[in-house]
Amino acid sequence: MKKLDWYILKRFIGTFFFTILLMASVACVIDYSEKVNDFVERKAPVMAILGYFKNFIPHITALLFQFFIFISTIFFTSKMAYKSEIIAILANGVSFQRFLRPYFIGAALMCGLSLWANHYVVPMANKQRLAFEDKYIHYEKISADQNVHLRLKKDLYIFMQNFDYKTNTGNRFTAETIQGTKLVEKVMADRISYDSVKKEYTLYNVTVRKNDGLKEDLQVLSEMKRKFPFVPMDLDEDESVKEALTTPELTKYIEREKLRGRESLNFFYVEKYRRTSQPFAGMIMVLIGVCIASRKIRGGSGLHLALGIVLSAVYFFMMQFSTTFSTKGGLNPLLSVWILNFVFGAVALVLLRRQIK
Repeated sequence: MKKLDWYILKRFIGTFFFTILLMASVACVIDYSEKVNDFVERKAPVMAILGYFKNFIPHITALLFQFFIFISTIFFTSKMAYKSEIIAILANGVSFQRFLRPYFIGAALMCGLSLWANHYVVPMANKQRLAFEDKYIHYEKISADQNVHLRLKKDLYIFMQNFDYKTNTGNRFTAETIQGTKLVEKVMADRISYDSVKKEYTLYNVTVRKNDGLKEDLQVLSEMKRKFPFVPMDLDEDESVKEALTTPELTKYIEREKLRGRESLNFFYVEKYRRTSQPFAGMIMVLIGVCIASRKIRGGSGLHLALGIVLSAVYFFMMQFSTTFSTKGGLNPLLSVWILNFVFGAVALVLLRRQIK
């Protein structure tokens, strides 16, 4: 590491964190203006609001990480080009590849930090942020979706017509134990209630049918208590839960929901793969930013920043398109989050080759 490397690295990291501070502050102001009526109406405490924005900053930083690192790269590199510093560096025999070394070191540090934060820190912050929103922003969930089917175990399936979260009761409940193609037990109840303390269900007006080969047993009970491996909130498909789970927790959640036969798992796969692909996208954007902003052009930093904002908008638009195509159209979720890295990576290599020439 030479003085030149430390000079560029310090400016890179300093500009990056300044950009985050500036943009995150603007995002907090916008978010506050949108939700201030809810804060007043629900009488949210000041400390709770401050805690919410403390957790909102990691969320917005992770969401726009590529934009922040791209804009910060363009901003200070363009300043160096405008002051003819880059011309002086290259004129002294420093190759463009050597000039890129501190950029890649800084990008590796920032992207490594982002990788760790995406998998562990941001989900924990989101858990607190979403809990605040559920309490002070969103309306309380009253009931689950109608006609819910769940697979709880390899051989256990349940059905419920509806469930009321306020009274913790549901109607038209059925639990079937199926081994292979054989129905071993079928439990049907007109009504079911959940005891959140004992973690068990009480079934009312119950009919229990058991099959053992040619032998069949039928029981009719007025009441029966039984434990099932689910809680009432599992009946509701809340896709925002993916943001509040660390990657190990998200992997377990996906496996559980796959066992239960959930159809919309691509939302969760996209979230899981995005946490890894996003930091690598940041490194690609750094390379593109250096290649664009290292040339001294008419229009100066303003034109460089405008071009950077346009490219960032194109990136996020294409990312949203590929994500939607995965969740709604069946595109492989791994491909949907990595395809833009390959596309913009190819663009970065073309720009780099032109810049070296």
